[in-house]
Amino acid sequence: MAGHPDNAEPLSPRAKLAVTAGKAAAAVSRAAGRGSGSVIGGRVALKLDPDLLSRLAQHLDVILVSATNGKTTTTRLIAEALRAAGPVVSNALGANMPAGITSALAGGSDARFGVIEVDEKYLAGVARDTTPKAIALLNLSRDQLDRAAETRMLAEKWREGLSGSKAVVIANADDPLIVWAASSSANVVWVAAGQEWKDDAWSCPACGGVMQRPGDEWFCGECGFRRPPVTWALRGDHVLDPHGSAWPIRLQLPGRANKANAATSAAVAAVFGVPPQVALERMYQVQAVAGRYDVVSFLGRDVRLLLAKNPAGWLETFSLIDPPPTPVILSVNARGADGTDTSWLWDVDYTRLAGHPIVVIGDRKLDLAVRLEVAGLDFRVAEDMDEAVRLCPPGRIELIANYTAFQDVRRRVGN
Repeated sequence: MAGHPDNAEPLSPRAKLAVTAGKAAAAVSRAAGRGSGSVIGGRVALKLDPDLLSRLAQHLDVILVSATNGKTTTTRLIAEALRAAGPVVSNALGANMPAGITSALAGGSDARFGVIEVDEKYLAGVARDTTPKAIALLNLSRDQLDRAAETRMLAEKWREGLSGSKAVVIANADDPLIVWAASSSANVVWVAAGQEWKDDAWSCPACGGVMQRPGDEWFCGECGFRRPPVTWALRGDHVLDPHGSAWPIRLQLPGRANKANAATSAAVAAVFGVPPQVALERMYQVQAVAGRYDVVSFLGRDVRLLLAKNPAGWLETFSLIDPPPTPVILSVNARGADGTDTSWLWDVDYTRLAGHPIVVIGDRKLDLAVRLEVAGLDFRVAEDMDEAVRLCPPGRIELIANYTAFQDVRRRVGN
């Protein structure tokens, strides 16, 4: 399934100009201290050549990764695994809309693989432009309530957009919404990756009936829509491959969710001939992903940086923090990139933090304070990261923040 750069049509003069202009715009943005420049660079390039994304993808074996949670980490794990088979270009920093993806691919002229994280809303369009060989679908749950479509509508859009695709779809069999979305595809590899957060999957995406969930199975009592037979599975600390062999997962990234990401990544790597043992060994190299899971030293304290953007993400994050009396700082913003609606806070079971000393910061610290008050938790409100750290009792601090709050903290701690 190899892509061959020498077989691809050379870029047209217009496309070359677009790439050059995009790189120049990105460089100016970086020099001005406005971030990586990948988004503005991609926007400039696409203005000059609207077909640039498909031109840049034509020589690559493209793998798309989409989900509500875990897509940045899974993209990174797949990229590491596939480097065993050839050079990889990837949007590793998470710029996952067409401009950011175009910018990333512009730097990959010698690559064989393009491993691309895609925002859920843009999956069908990016798949149309890049003709992927594989698409990994992990989960769908509520997120950015003011911006994203209701999850069942999003699953329907994916289902329509992927219908007729020649890509191998590697999909989580434990999420009914993902199964509904992937079922229109001709070639699906089903992975038992698990589903901790089930509150968005109690009604059948096919008919609206009530889902039954005996054990690990699920099915609709009305129309019979049910969990498909799986060929790959996460079992504890191992990945089971289609032959029934169990391969140990050794990761530096914490938590069950990342083992699930590794299981899916191993299934993707196998599509391109990389054996599970080789793929999983390479995944061990990943220590942090765009700052997530990093432990930084700040004001003389060790702080672990954790990202949680929505109820499903917070649930997974609570399962991997150190037990009480470990201090926890929570930071929530509601800027454009987060979604401006914070009503999702009421869907998060914050009682799981009972026993932890808690300090709250961020633009919406008072929204979060009200939620914690109702949950009956003890907490303190601080003005900023510096004050929050000073208020924490001894021990390593767990910092959990949503998207822009996480970026604010990274800038403050110099990470």
